[in-house]
Amino acid sequence: MAELLDDLRAETASFEALLHPLRDEDWERPTPAEGWAIRDQVSHLAWFDGAAGLAATDADAYRASLKDFRSVDDLALESRGMSPGELREWFRAARARSLEAFATLDARERVPWFGPAMSAASFVTARLMETWAHGQDVADALGVTREPTARLRHVATMGFRARPYSFAVRGLPVPADPVRAELTMPDGTLWTAGPGDAAGAVRGPILDFCLVVTQRVHLSDTALELTGEPAQTWMEIAQAFAGPPGKGRAPRSG
Repeated sequence: MAELLDDLRAETASFEALLHPLRDEDWERPTPAEGWAIRDQVSHLAWFDGAAGLAATDADAYRASLKDFRSVDDLALESRGMSPGELREWFRAARARSLEAFATLDARERVPWFGPAMSAASFVTARLMETWAHGQDVADALGVTREPTARLRHVATMGFRARPYSFAVRGLPVPADPVRAELTMPDGTLWTAGPGDAAGAVRGPILDFCLVVTQRVHLSDTALELTGEPAQTWMEIAQAFAGPPGKGRAPRSG
C-alpha cells in the first residue's frame, strides 16, 4: 500500500503539472473525450475522488449516495459553472482527502465501487489508472507528449486483471482460454502477466497496452503484436475502468 500510495501521489503531481501553466481559456479546450473540455476531465477526477474517499471510510454512506448518481456527463454539466481556480482547488482537496482515507486501509480490505467491490490495493491502483488516463486526455488536448514512467505497470496490472470484466460488461461470455502479456517497460525491462504457455499473447510497448485498455487510442494505432484469437478478441474490447462499455477511440490511420 505504501508503494501504491507513493506512486499515486507522483501521478497526481504529474497531472497537476499539466494544469499549472494553463490560462483560464485553456480550461475550455476540447479533449479527445467527446463533448469534454479540460475542465471536465478535472471535475470528473475531483468528483470521483470524493466518492472514493467516502467509499473507503463509510461504505453505507457511499452506497446511499449512489441514488443521486446519473451519468458522468451529467456530473460534468453540473460543474461547468465553476471557475478554473475552483476546479483546481476542488481536485486538490478531494485528492488529498482520498489519499488520507486510503492510507488507513489494509491492502486486502474490500471497498465498494461502481463496478465490483475491490481490494484496497486494487482500489488505489484504479485511482492511479484513472488519473493517468484522464491526464492523457489533457495532454492530448494540449499537444503535450508525456514521458512514460514505471508507474505504467499499475495501469497494465489493472488492464490485465480487468479482462473478464471487459467481456462481462458487454454481456459476453468470458473466454476460458488464458492470455499472456509481455510488455516492454520504459527502461527496457519486461513486464509479464499470464501463463507462459497461453494460446493468446499480447506483446509490445507497455505504453501502447495501457492506452488501449484505457481506451485512449485505437488498437490499430499501436505497435502491439497479438497472437491468437483470445488476445485479438480481448484487445478489441479491452476496458480497464468500471462502468458501461466505453466508446473507445476512432483509428487515426487507415
